[in-house]
Amino acid sequence: MNVAFPPQLFSVAEYLALERAAEERHEYLDGRILDKPSDNWEHGGISVNLVASVGLQLKNGPFRARTKATKVYSGPTQSAGKTTRCLFSYPDVVVICDEPQYLDKARDVVLNPKVIMEVHSESTEAFDRGEKFLRYLTWNESLTDYLLISQDKPQIEHYTRQPDGAWTFRLTTGMEASVALASIDCTLRMADVYDRVKFPDAEPEN
Repeated sequence: MNVAFPPQLFSVAEYLALERAAEERHEYLDGRILDKPSDNWEHGGISVNLVASVGLQLKNGPFRARTKATKVYSGPTQSAGKTTRCLFSYPDVVVICDEPQYLDKARDVVLNPKVIMEVHSESTEAFDRGEKFLRYLTWNESLTDYLLISQDKPQIEHYTRQPDGAWTFRLTTGMEASVALASIDCTLRMADVYDRVKFPDAEPEN
């Protein structure tokens, strides 16, 4: 998690104005504008595989998938643009039920994610598993599933919200396994998620 702009606090309105004019993506946490790390080859391949698998299974149903160009807002209801205690993030894949609920007329920030998938690397893992997840589960009541997908090995961490609000955890590993997302009637086959992905320990030795 790297600060992308000078160490001053920006309002939400300032962040959105800067972000909508920027060529690169940046996230926002409590007034700080953060770099969004560039995707490497493995990250990009896994993201495409996720979109292909999920998109095909959700076709013609009530759910729709969006990719990393869509921002998700996690925080209190905005009041005159003065609140800075919030998160704007770009999930690798976000699934929305029925019609998206947007933050404003720009229609590029959604408020009702149902499933969020993050492909994590060494530089993003702590943030994805820590503060980012905390904001998601605290502020996004629509969220039922959060998945952390490793790009270094066939491993998916699946967090599921229960009817009483508690979260359960399941770890899935190995290319022969699969992850069931009952909330959207979708199954992720590890072989599909990691299709043509080379893991670090599989690289040929020099």
